[in-house]
Amino acid sequence: METDRQSTVCFTGHRSIPPEERPALIERTDHTLRALAARGYRTFISGGAIGFDQLAACRVVILRSYYPDAKLILALPCRNQTERWTRVEDLKLYKYLLGAADDVVYVSDWYDDDCMRRRNRYMVDRASVCVAYCTKPRGGTAMTLSMARESHLGIVNIAGDEPFADLFRG
Repeated sequence: METDRQSTVCFTGHRSIPPEERPALIERTDHTLRALAARGYRTFISGGAIGFDQLAACRVVILRSYYPDAKLILALPCRNQTERWTRVEDLKLYKYLLGAADDVVYVSDWYDDDCMRRRNRYMVDRASVCVAYCTKPRGGTAMTLSMARESHLGIVNIAGDEPFADLFRG
């Protein structure tokens, strides 16, 4: 699927979301998606991982009821991404999202040491805004945010008190 970078958003976030934070995170994600959609963003790229990636993808599916032209792209690191997943709920949600996505892109056929980074690079290279749930200065989410900043994407870290503070920072 061909995308217009200027109207595309990618997501990055932690796999683990404390249960007590989940309702507020959903509310902030919905608010952020509606605000971006009102500004013309219509393509949303999720990495499909457990946690924030799946949460954000589900919220895009709901966003479609207000913006039917909104598109969900799953950019997956490899075809065997779920091989070590053990929770049935996570696997069911993953299958649901595969069916709900407008496009599914695999950056690698099989897992290798670099496929996650390549997936993150794929998303950043196709977006102009990165919506993040980042509470830690290290790890894959922080590395993806660093990639996004280096590529001059607008950043919306919905883990913070002021989610739009970085959106148009250079």
